[in-house]
Amino acid sequence: MPPKILGIVNITEDSFSDGGRYLAADRAIEHAVDLVAAGADIIDLGPASSHPDAKPVTAEEEIRRIAPVMEALTARGIAISVDSFLPQTQRCAMRLGAAFLNDIQGFPDAEIYPDLARNSCRLIVMHAIQGRGIATRMDSDPDTIVERAGDFFQRRIAALEGAGIGRERLILDPGMGFFLGNQPEASLRMLRGLKGLRERFGLPVLVSVSRKSFLRAMTGQTIEQSGAATLAAELFAASQGADFIRTHDAASLRDGLKVWSVLLE
Repeated sequence: MPPKILGIVNITEDSFSDGGRYLAADRAIEHAVDLVAAGADIIDLGPASSHPDAKPVTAEEEIRRIAPVMEALTARGIAISVDSFLPQTQRCAMRLGAAFLNDIQGFPDAEIYPDLARNSCRLIVMHAIQGRGIATRMDSDPDTIVERAGDFFQRRIAALEGAGIGRERLILDPGMGFFLGNQPEASLRMLRGLKGLRERFGLPVLVSVSRKSFLRAMTGQTIEQSGAATLAAELFAASQGADFIRTHDAASLRDGLKVWSVLLE
């Protein structure tokens, strides 16, 4: 079965690819509806950027950004994921009916575990070498990056299950780009290791490579020119068993997956 597509809507001032474009609620809603029409199964709302140069955003501001958009989209029956590591924002997202919470820190805050256990939304547990906070520019060892992610998932899954959160609700995101280090090779190793991670834990895997810096470093292309490299990496992720792919360009990924699926028949 082809992966589910998460369409990215950044309600931010400074996202690396489209900062400011969808900061107004009406623009974000319009873009989300367009992404669904283009093939997105889920809309991933990001109220704050997480690249290395991103500005901090308070939980109050995150909530102000996502609340009207969530209300409009859930009224249309659109499944929503909220991309935030702030517990206050996560609690608000659950109250507003989020189907997914997407945490780049992988849900390290035990204080929110009782709230997560009482809810039924799925949790996207992301690995990052930074541990806490947004991405930073730091070196990593590509030779051990997949093992490092596996060790992280083992610890975090045990903590979440121990808090009464059902394993069937968890989705693993191994991280990509600066979340794995400065070297493009770290992201390439992780992409090649997806199948092993999926088999080790028996859980679905999400991949987010769309317009990432490691692809641009490999091709020498700008963000605007990175569509072909993005689609190539996304289709490779699908071939390695990715269950969810988070992307800016739902239409290209939908068409690519359609052709890829037919060729596999």
